[in-house]
Amino acid sequence: MKELVLGIETSCDDTAAAVVTPDGEVLSSIIVSQEEIHSKFGGVFPELAGRAHVLSIIPAIEKALSESGITPKDIHSIGVTRGPGLVGSLLVGLHTASGLGMGWDKPVIGINHLRGHLRSADLGEKRVEYPAMVLLVSGGHTFLAHMKSAVDIDVLSSTRDDSVGECYDKVSRMLGLGYPGGPVVDRTAKTGEATIPFPRPMLQKGLEFSFSGLKSAVSRYLQFLEEPPNVENIAASFVESVMEILITKTRRAMLKYPCTSLVVVGGVAASPQLREQAQNLCDEMGAKLCLPPIKWSTDNAAMIALATWDYINLGVFPAAQPALGLPMNEL
Repeated sequence: MKELVLGIETSCDDTAAAVVTPDGEVLSSIIVSQEEIHSKFGGVFPELAGRAHVLSIIPAIEKALSESGITPKDIHSIGVTRGPGLVGSLLVGLHTASGLGMGWDKPVIGINHLRGHLRSADLGEKRVEYPAMVLLVSGGHTFLAHMKSAVDIDVLSSTRDDSVGECYDKVSRMLGLGYPGGPVVDRTAKTGEATIPFPRPMLQKGLEFSFSGLKSAVSRYLQFLEEPPNVENIAASFVESVMEILITKTRRAMLKYPCTSLVVVGGVAASPQLREQAQNLCDEMGAKLCLPPIKWSTDNAAMIALATWDYINLGVFPAAQPALGLPMNEL
C-alpha cells in the first residue's frame, strides 16, 4: 500500500474529502455541494454553510475512505484547510481533522487553501514544468504568482478590491441568471455579442487587478437602460472585458518573469473562454498551458491532500488551527 494522505476541505460551501498519493494519484475525491442551499440567496450564506458542513463532513470522509478501499491505519497524515475562508466552515473541518488525528494517532497538517489551488494542476498526473507563471482566479481571490518549484512561490500581484469570481457572481445576480454565477454567465455569453464597451480597470497599470469598477459599470448600465436588457449581449460584453484584463496582465507577467508553463487554477479556471484564451496566449509565448481537470478546478480536498505532501516532504508541519487572514507570502 502506497503512503496516503487524507485531505479535508471546508473553507466555503463545499464539504470535501479525498485520499491522494505522494505523486498526485487521486484514489477518491468526494465533494458534497451546497448549491441548492445557497442558490436562493444568490451567494453563500455563511451560517447555513457551517451547519451543512457539520452534517456532511463525517459521511464524506467515510465515503472517501471506502472508495479508496482503505482504513484509517493506511493513512500517513491528515491535511486540512486552515484558511483563508469562512470561520464557521473552517472550524468544522479543523475540529474534525484534529479529532480524527487524535483518535487515529496521525499527524494533522494545516494547509493554506490557495496553496491547494496552486497544486491542483498536478492532480492525476504531473503537468507543471518549472519555472511557472500562475494565474489564480476564484470566488475569493485573484492573483499572479511566479513558481520556481512547488515550494518556491513569489506572489507578484493581487486584486485591489473584488475577486474575478465575486464579480461574476454579482453580475449574474444583476442579470437574474442565478448562482453560481461563473458557469451560467459564461454559457449565456456564448449566445450574445460583445457590443457594450464596458471598462477594463487598470488594464495598462502593472500587474495588479481591480474588478469593482467593472461590476459597477454593469450595474449603472442596467440602471439607466430604458428598454428590456439584452442579457446575452451584456454577458458577452462583461466576459470579453474580464478576459482582456486577465490575459493582458498575465502576458505582461510572463514577459517580465521567464516561465516554461502557465498554470491557471481556481474556480474560474473552469471557464471555457478563459481556457481558450489562455491556450492562445501560451501558443503566442511558447509556453505550456497547465490546467487542472475541470472537476478539480473548483474547491476540492484532493488539492489539499497533494499540498500536504509538500510539507511532509520538507518535514514541516503547520498547525491545524484557523488562520483567516493568511498573508499572501504564507503560501
